[in-house]
Amino acid sequence: MTFNQAFAIRVREVLKAKNMTQYKLEQATGIYHSTMNSILNNRTSASNVKTISLIIRELGLSLSEFFDSPIFEFGNLHID
Repeated sequence: MTFNQAFAIRVREVLKAKNMTQYKLEQATGIYHSTMNSILNNRTSASNVKTISLIIRELGLSLSEFFDSPIFEFGNLHID
């Protein structure tokens, strides 16, 4: 799995756990709906550190909390 796929899966996990909608996350981050859809549906890269940090912050997590998931273990990621 790519980093972008893992990121999208983790964002969706946190949204569900916090009973938060994608719309609310879009409003909090100021990220356009089409852009957020592209990120969460793996149609575009979310690898911009600013965008990643903004999303994680608005999910109410620290970077370490967000990335403390088995999904981000190197054995699970395909990194080119």
